[in-house]
Amino acid sequence: MATLVIKSFPEALHAKLRQTAAAHRRSVTQETIHLIETAIIAEERSSSAPAGQSKWANRKLLPEYEAMMKTGAFGGGTDSTHILSEERDAR
Repeated sequence: MATLVIKSFPEALHAKLRQTAAAHRRSVTQETIHLIETAIIAEERSSSAPAGQSKWANRKLLPEYEAMMKTGAFGGGTDSTHILSEERDAR
């Protein structure tokens, strides 16, 4: 099993972690693993994109930027991130 060492961990955050661990009847190590696992799962769920699409392809654009895109303000209305994604995927 791997070992994780965190240097210069803020004392106030460590105190909160100890309190949370005690409230959940876990050790500080168990609580830390649980919190990291929960955060990673939440990140995966929020950033999951349909197969073949990057999370950037599904991003929400600012209304001002989206309006400019529709008018073709950026060279023919083609989003450069789409072109870059296609180039990277082709490699």
